[in-house]
Amino acid sequence: MALHTHTPADLQRHTDYPYFLQSISPEDIETSQRRMVAEWFPQSGVQLTWPHAGTDWADMLDEVNECYLRLAHAIATRTALLIATPEPEEVRRLLTEKLPQRALTNIVVAECPTDDTWARDHAPLSIVGPQGTELLDFRFNGWGGKFEAENDNAITRHLYEQGYLQGTYVDCLDFELEGGSIESDGRGTLLTTSQCLLNPNRNPQYNREQIEEILRERLGADRVLWLDHGYMAGDDTDSHVDTLARLCPSDTILYVSCADADDEHYEALRSMEQQLQSFRTADNQPYRLVALPMAPAIFDGPDRLPATYANYLVMDTAVLYPTYGCPETDEQARQAITKAFPKYELVGIDCRALIRQHGSLHCATMQYPRGVVRSAEKA
Repeated sequence: MALHTHTPADLQRHTDYPYFLQSISPEDIETSQRRMVAEWFPQSGVQLTWPHAGTDWADMLDEVNECYLRLAHAIATRTALLIATPEPEEVRRLLTEKLPQRALTNIVVAECPTDDTWARDHAPLSIVGPQGTELLDFRFNGWGGKFEAENDNAITRHLYEQGYLQGTYVDCLDFELEGGSIESDGRGTLLTTSQCLLNPNRNPQYNREQIEEILRERLGADRVLWLDHGYMAGDDTDSHVDTLARLCPSDTILYVSCADADDEHYEALRSMEQQLQSFRTADNQPYRLVALPMAPAIFDGPDRLPATYANYLVMDTAVLYPTYGCPETDEQARQAITKAFPKYELVGIDCRALIRQHGSLHCATMQYPRGVVRSAEKA
């Protein structure tokens, strides 16, 4: 199948190109060069990997299923939703019982062995250019060998071989890279954290310069911005960038800020903010920085959970963002995200269940560019 490649002129001509995205400047969606696309690039759908009793969700399966149903509803009423699960009939039954028909018509359920549910980290990274779309399948080793991941590491290959994902499959299993650890502006700039990508539990045979060269070559990057500060208590990922700071259209960065000097994150996040202020765009201009509030402290016993408002998902016409049962900071987060995505619908999803396993909304999802996800009509 020949995949359509969008150019800025194409996008302005297409009548189905969402009005919300038309507010983004053409240079933010340039595809004349081979690039890892930005999250706001026009999409074909979103992937979820559904929880089951064989995962760490076993003791709270009903609770997390409710969260996934909210996610499925928010996604499938707006775009195609691809669900990977080893229990397709059980998931279909649950969806049929709980979701409206207008959502069900957009959902494809794919049978696939899974260890866990964090699609952001086991799904492929999408590269778009003049030759079409590449799906880069990097190795996923359970965030540095912390958890079993053999099945999750094979999900992309299963989905591709069954025809649920379309494009050019690229085997990158010789290199450990998780989707939550890397951000792209779609124009050649990547944002990542040194604590994750330089951690010896990922690719110990490579130094910083070698890793940066691999990112440039495989992801079509011109440059890499390395964050050296910032963390979230309870985070298993060794400081994924999507818990801390996110690239946005028009040279904007949304980032987590902490105003409470007594909070354990205060010094690290202040240092991160100072480093962000020193970053420059490809045109040597300072980034427009928009601060997200620090989420309320939520504990599971004595352990603080990694609640963060940076873990949102950008779709074609909406941004799904996590909420944590705190109306004041939830609203502050909505207002901050609106500054970076002013024409988008903002949809809050209660993610207090997700953080019990140390992830949030963005971690649970993976978006794909146009032409990749097989529609329900073709399934």
